[in-house]
Amino acid sequence: MASAAQNMAANISLANFAKATELKKRLWFTLGALIVFRLLSFIPLPGIDPRALGALFQTTQGTVLDFFNTFSGGSLERMSLIALGVMPYITASIVVQLATTMSPTLAQLKKEGEAGRKKINQYTRIGTVFLCAVQGWFIAVGLEGWGAAQGQSAVIDPGLLFRITTVINLVGGTMFLMWLGEQITSRGIGNGISLIIMAGIVAQLPRALGQVFEGGRTGTLSPVLIIGVIALALALIAGICFMERAQRRVLIQYPKRQTARGAMQPERSHLPLKINTAGVIPPIFASSLLLMPLTIAQFAGNRVQGESTGGDLLITVTTALQHGAPLYMALYAAGIIFFCFFYTAVVFNPEETADNLKKHGGFIPGIRPGKRTEEYLDYVLTRITVVGAAYLTLICLVPEFLIARAGIPFYLGGTSLLIVVNVTMDTVTQIQSHLIAHQYGDLIKKAKLKGGRPR
Repeated sequence: MASAAQNMAANISLANFAKATELKKRLWFTLGALIVFRLLSFIPLPGIDPRALGALFQTTQGTVLDFFNTFSGGSLERMSLIALGVMPYITASIVVQLATTMSPTLAQLKKEGEAGRKKINQYTRIGTVFLCAVQGWFIAVGLEGWGAAQGQSAVIDPGLLFRITTVINLVGGTMFLMWLGEQITSRGIGNGISLIIMAGIVAQLPRALGQVFEGGRTGTLSPVLIIGVIALALALIAGICFMERAQRRVLIQYPKRQTARGAMQPERSHLPLKINTAGVIPPIFASSLLLMPLTIAQFAGNRVQGESTGGDLLITVTTALQHGAPLYMALYAAGIIFFCFFYTAVVFNPEETADNLKKHGGFIPGIRPGKRTEEYLDYVLTRITVVGAAYLTLICLVPEFLIARAGIPFYLGGTSLLIVVNVTMDTVTQIQSHLIAHQYGDLIKKAKLKGGRPR
């Protein structure tokens, strides 16, 4: 049976949307921020020759740089101010969250509420600056050697000044994106960082579809394969929508309470546990951890190619971890599974939930409150997380095999679809929540008007 909130959400119309002034302001702010993000992706770094860079980047099709280019919305291909995207921020978030589980000091900060959260966010920002500086330096050095190795330099005036300027601009671009994402979260609709990643992927989709259909026109891709890819994408979208809404509802019962008629009736509710509690975080975290060392190895390998044993080693590592290679698939799957369990443990604490239920008099039928309830919730959560991890791994890896074998552009991969569909669903849910809150506000105003003035 549908709840009152669900019935109200079903009755949402365009007329109600037009009256929600606050929601419209949030939507316009989000749209404006995403437009700023896209405009920044077309501003190149100082000292870069865009034409020579475009010719050089054609040689990296299908490599890890192509993979990284997707998440940055094509910024890396144009070597723009935001070429690193938000990946350094995500990597820093992973490191800080891992440190929080291992360090008693950081764990205590996490329990201090808003003040502790601000302190942890500050550590994350410092880590982001450090990672951006390291990656920016290797990118600057790699660009100089990359162009020389290919016989045409993308750097107009190589040297120390170019490297320092590149590092400063890349650090500033990523920090601005991080700030923009925080502004979207607080003043717009949806999670800002996730929306920025989704906007970059969506911006690449038209070109990817054009490449697929152009392959069908020229005969490099068969029509049957193109139809199969479209059918697979639709099936993946349907599967993602189904699994993201799937829940394991744990029955919660409260002590008997007296009703208006004097009868004593027990109250029952459900504790919803999502099959995929971690959402899109595991694929993003796993790809981010793989991208950082691979990006450094890619540029460093191009610079020292053929000069030393170290260069040969870097090239070997980069080749073994290429997009679609068996080792890359294995590490990617392991990363997804690990972060599924890790992030679920961060988001949902069975001990805290069991204590809250005990304080409010709630209990699971047949399970004793306290320690037994905590063990039962941990048992249930572990089982459904196994299903969620298997689902994420399947969604992300199955299309990768097709992409590696058939040469389909990465932008149609399972990770991209997972991020786009998941972020879209979360954003739509937030829009519905704002509309429902607006409708409740109108109902309260009408009730006060009908009640008249108090005497």
